[in-house]
Amino acid sequence: MDIEAKISELERRNLEADLGGGQKRIDQQHAKGKMTARERIEYLLDDDSFEEIDKFVVHRCQDFGMEKKKIPGDGVVTGYGTIDGRSVFIFSQDFTVFGGSLSGPFGEKVCKIMDLALDNGAPVIGLNDSGGARIQEGVVSLGSYGEIFRRNVLSSGVIPQISVIMGPCAGGAVYSPAITDFTLMVKKTSNMFVTGPQVIKTVTSEEVSAEALGGAMAHNSKSGVAHFAEESDQAALDRVKEILAFLPQNYREMPPAIPCTDDPLRTDPALNSVVPTNPRIPYDIRDIINSVLDHNQFMEVQRHYAQNMVVGFGRLNGMPVGIVANQPKFLAGCLDINASMKCARFVRTCDSFNVPLITFVDVPGFLPGVGQEHGGIIKHGAKIIYAYCEATVPKITVVTRKAYGGAYDVMSSKHHGGDINYAYPTAEIAVMGPEGAVNIIFRKELAEAEDPETRRKELVENYRNNFASPFKAAELGYIDQIIFPENTRPRLIKALVMLKDKKQSIPSRRHGNCPL
Repeated sequence: MDIEAKISELERRNLEADLGGGQKRIDQQHAKGKMTARERIEYLLDDDSFEEIDKFVVHRCQDFGMEKKKIPGDGVVTGYGTIDGRSVFIFSQDFTVFGGSLSGPFGEKVCKIMDLALDNGAPVIGLNDSGGARIQEGVVSLGSYGEIFRRNVLSSGVIPQISVIMGPCAGGAVYSPAITDFTLMVKKTSNMFVTGPQVIKTVTSEEVSAEALGGAMAHNSKSGVAHFAEESDQAALDRVKEILAFLPQNYREMPPAIPCTDDPLRTDPALNSVVPTNPRIPYDIRDIINSVLDHNQFMEVQRHYAQNMVVGFGRLNGMPVGIVANQPKFLAGCLDINASMKCARFVRTCDSFNVPLITFVDVPGFLPGVGQEHGGIIKHGAKIIYAYCEATVPKITVVTRKAYGGAYDVMSSKHHGGDINYAYPTAEIAVMGPEGAVNIIFRKELAEAEDPETRRKELVENYRNNFASPFKAAELGYIDQIIFPENTRPRLIKALVMLKDKKQSIPSRRHGNCPL
């Protein structure tokens, strides 16, 4: 074969691989509102930056007539490229080829990319659109999943791992996204579940649709498995770019700062009236968060889950920061099981990748209830303690209003390693709220008073103004500064600049034993 024939053969094979399962299946993918595996890569990566690996790999299965059905690429497109000029590694499952099902060679392709990402200290992105394990391959496909899971674990906290669910993701396939740092889902076209609706109906007689069982909103609002729910493939891929902009390439690097055109000394007098004087009146903690961040831009993570806790990313003077905040609008900002898990996971993610933590505190305590106690609020609440105490990144805390009991401790208090702890004049820091404290401390006096209610109000007001005052905590050194709310942004930025070279380590060990 001469050189021209060889070049022609390469071109033919390239075109064959590019078509995947063929034009008919590509058209079916488009009819569902979904992009193809290659279109997703092209949209996500910088122009002309994608370099494909293992384009001509095919399966080795000889059973069930599979030896007659071989398609180049075998259901997954793998390679590397750049996003905003920064290196990333990527695999994109191709539903047009055997329904995107995973075979031995398919798994080998993915593992090769994950190994390259880990060795080169760059993020790995998985675009999931697969029917699961390829049944014809039996235990070979299961072994491939196991190899992928192990690499997810070894890469955890070393390089960012992002999973985008853009179609079905069922059975064993769900565990890889669950280990990664962020999971995104596309509304109406994606789902995740260990066992599907038909199996559930057979085993438990429960009837449920795939969307209700494992759709984007089910996992964003109920289970907390997913972090984002997007309207389309394109929106999900745009979100991936946004997430990566806040993260370093790996744990050895700092997150990328950008030039800031928002005045670092900018104040906001409106913040002086955001927190109501009446401690029973709720407010939206996002009003404070949005005000202090550069250009008022906040990317909230897990917005629909455990809404009594707010977490997400923003920038202060161009520096990426992670925001953790109690939300008085929901459950009065109480910590419950779901909020505890949401908070602890986000704190550990930020600490893994050197993202400083800003914590806004307005928490009356842990949510009471038999369901909470029997559900393990003790161990789940302890996850917040573990996460903050383990974190060595800069930690800056602002107590806006209530900080009572053990909840005061766990929310990045000075006792859990807070570097700089601020409080607003509206802050109330004590073992419990004034009403409860007065009922206990002055029980006898109130029982003997001529007008118990009037006396109770006097005692409550006195307790709030004196004992629960932020000045008490400041006198003890537990609060570093009591600040005017309007000055929150410049105070945070000055503290961040001071802490930029912070170096802290934890005792040497194999690994800690986080309460799970």
